[in-house]
Amino acid sequence: MKGGGSIEIGEVSKDAYRKKGVKRGLSIMDFILRIIGGVATLASAVSMATTDERLPFATAFIQFRAEYDDLPSFVFFVMANSVVCGYLVLSLILSIFHIVRSTAVKSRIFLIVLDMAMMSLLTAAASAAAAIVYIAHYGNSQANWFPICQQYNSFCERISGSLIGSYIAVALFLIIILLSHVAIFRS
Repeated sequence: MKGGGSIEIGEVSKDAYRKKGVKRGLSIMDFILRIIGGVATLASAVSMATTDERLPFATAFIQFRAEYDDLPSFVFFVMANSVVCGYLVLSLILSIFHIVRSTAVKSRIFLIVLDMAMMSLLTAAASAAAAIVYIAHYGNSQANWFPICQQYNSFCERISGSLIGSYIAVALFLIIILLSHVAIFRS
């Protein structure tokens, strides 16, 4: 019937099809962002874990060295980025499931909870490492901690670069969580 307040059946199916298409598009975007986040966390972990620099002192036998594992905050940073990278790779399975079944809600909620936990872990690790990087660059005159980045240029550049990748992954997690919320509430 085409009159009054009734809706045609064709209109309802078109609207439902459109909603399903939007959810599928959100799921595909989620999948892509998880891949990018995995690459960013992997690059951050590898960059930090392979960072070391040696400076000769008077002779070739006496050297000063700076390595990531000299500082527990950097070890935590590498471990957290590795765990989050592994999680992002494993979460691709559920992300593919959401592309196929765009109406799944319970698995999306489960993924949001895990995403928030991983984002928290990554934020904590990046913040702890950022504090050490700040001290390495600027020192702290009140505590008599001198900046080391004038001597260890390569070391400081690499640790600063690995922080950038980690914070990019944190931003991607925010976007992923928002996309998941939108996908759930577009039902």
